[in-house]
Amino acid sequence: MFRCMLVRSSSSAKQSLMRRNLSSGSVPERKVAILGAAGGIGQPLALLMKLNPLVSSLSLYDIANTPGVAADVGHINTRSEVVGYMGDDNLAKALEGADLVIIPAGVPRKPGMTRDDLFNINAGIVKNLCSAIAKYCPHALVNMISNPVNSTVPIAAEIFKKAGMYDEKKLFGVTTLDVVRAKTFYAGKANVPVAEVNVPVIGGHAGVTILPLFSQATPQANLSGDVLTALTKRTQDGGTEVVEAKAGKGSATLSMAYAGALFADACLKGLNGVPDVVECSYVQSTITELPFFASKVRLGKNGVEEVLDLGPLSDFEKEGLEALKPELKSSIEKGVKFANQ
Repeated sequence: MFRCMLVRSSSSAKQSLMRRNLSSGSVPERKVAILGAAGGIGQPLALLMKLNPLVSSLSLYDIANTPGVAADVGHINTRSEVVGYMGDDNLAKALEGADLVIIPAGVPRKPGMTRDDLFNINAGIVKNLCSAIAKYCPHALVNMISNPVNSTVPIAAEIFKKAGMYDEKKLFGVTTLDVVRAKTFYAGKANVPVAEVNVPVIGGHAGVTILPLFSQATPQANLSGDVLTALTKRTQDGGTEVVEAKAGKGSATLSMAYAGALFADACLKGLNGVPDVVECSYVQSTITELPFFASKVRLGKNGVEEVLDLGPLSDFEKEGLEALKPELKSSIEKGVKFANQ
């Protein structure tokens, strides 16, 4: 009887080991670090990344309050192990071995604040964090959420160049929220199910630099020029709409966390070799004369596999493209200048 139990238990142990090996074999181990994990975007983003089965290790970093966020999120019964790291002394441990680093760190917009008003505070934070990334996980993909993205991505690029660790295929400005908004607003006007909608958004990630290409939206709807102009304006002003609706109590944190989690998931799928993962992102680019530009990007095992061209634009979109270039150029130059001060 006892021998029989032993045989049974050893065979069930073998089966369980096989199952474990099979499951870990089919989905690679992936460490994701969130820098700014205790903030307004960071907390819901931590929750959403904890729910992602592609994540095996979730590292939550901030200057304060991270142990509490990690304890809370860590009780959720999903695959990833969660560890919270707090303060400069623990940044190295938070980053070591990361495959993907997501940066929502920084201060949020307040009413009357432009994204430029945020610049000096957030630019300094990004500069310090990127210096640490170059040192402790130089081969990780970096998803930049900290605003103003039009400037913080060029800052990150310059910091990585100085460290001799820059790989343009691994640095992304997360513009997914512009796509999420464009899809939502378009679906409402076109009266189509939002889950079926796709709208590319190009340019940058602030005001007039955000250019949704509704002429390429699917499914196509016969919307008037006035409606398309209004949809474009609403997409460009989506952040301001939320700041004003929250009446001084915050900015777009929940929808931004959702968009950040969507883009992070796409990056992880690309790393894992899933074919044809295409998302819009603000990356180093030769599509226009500007050194950084948001457009459709094919993601893969090295990050950016291909920056796709813009496709056919309507006359309204062509005008919008020319109008956004001076502002985007100025934001890029501002970031480069700050990084090299």
